[in-house]
Amino acid sequence: MLTDDFDFELPEAAIAQQPVARGSSRLLVVDEAARERRHRRVSDLADLLLPGDLLVVNDTRVIPARLFARRAATGARIELLLIEKVDDTLWDVLARPGRKARPGTRLELAEGLEGRTESRPDSDDGRLRVRFSQPVEPFLEKLGHIPLPPYIKRPDNAADRERYQTVFAAKAGAVAAPTAGLHFDDALLAALEARGVERATVTLHVGIGTFKPVTADLVHEHRMESERFEIPATTARALHRTRQRGGRVVAVGTTVVRTLEGAARQGLESGSGRTDLFITPGFQFQRVDLLLTNFHLPKSTLLMLVSAFGGRRRMLAAYREAIAEGYRFYSYGDAMLLARADAATAESPPSGNSNQEKRVTSED
Repeated sequence: MLTDDFDFELPEAAIAQQPVARGSSRLLVVDEAARERRHRRVSDLADLLLPGDLLVVNDTRVIPARLFARRAATGARIELLLIEKVDDTLWDVLARPGRKARPGTRLELAEGLEGRTESRPDSDDGRLRVRFSQPVEPFLEKLGHIPLPPYIKRPDNAADRERYQTVFAAKAGAVAAPTAGLHFDDALLAALEARGVERATVTLHVGIGTFKPVTADLVHEHRMESERFEIPATTARALHRTRQRGGRVVAVGTTVVRTLEGAARQGLESGSGRTDLFITPGFQFQRVDLLLTNFHLPKSTLLMLVSAFGGRRRMLAAYREAIAEGYRFYSYGDAMLLARADAATAESPPSGNSNQEKRVTSED
């Protein structure tokens, strides 16, 4: 498969820069069984799901992971993005500009907090490690900034601290929000419960890989970032009950899909682990039946995932329709409710060498 097979033209004006009220976003319903698309609102979700369905959400919480420091020697300003905690005071980070944060650089933050950069032996993307003078978490609420995605062309503000979190957010550790969950409010959750839709949680701490572009020409040459996940035993039991009663598993966002399907590939019903699962057309889904998701970037791993779930041609057609209808794209944008396509619909792109495509499918 070629990365260019997942490209489309998106007007810059379609990229949402500000959120709307939770539950008020538009919803494009793509249902292969009904052979129809319907333009609805996220607030209609309770009417679109069935009693006995199971809604699975990601309860990760975004940390204020963007920090601003000064180089002790010169006073030059350096931006740090915390990526993952290594131990009590050591973090993997991205520094900008990287040339001012070479290993051994002493950094000054505020209120007595300092750091020193170290090399990261297994990094080939400019990452460093910073050893802070004390645990950094107590400083984040005051010094940290919400790490809005790079396609939101404005600084973060006070409202983003609440709005760039889902109402399920409980376990701190993500550097990006599981954005499909941003659409829910208490009224919608109450309507779903009244409808007889059960709810369960998983945790996947969204990492910097969510913004990592696919630079390889061939899809299978891209490598996903490894991310931490956890599936509670209560969720495993809810999944089992849903299958027994003939209900459908509805994933709220691609992070839930990667958690459930990654765990299935590992033979894991519940527990914690890591996944670097890369889902592309040809993937055999085991646990997810419906997907609520936002609209994603061209040539991104997220668009490849939804193309695997719903069929590449069908997804690109739906995206063209969404653009024509004025839908808002990306993290603060509108949503799509997508039924899993049958094997004939979820085709691999008709490009490249067919033997190669079969090999890629067998590796996924």
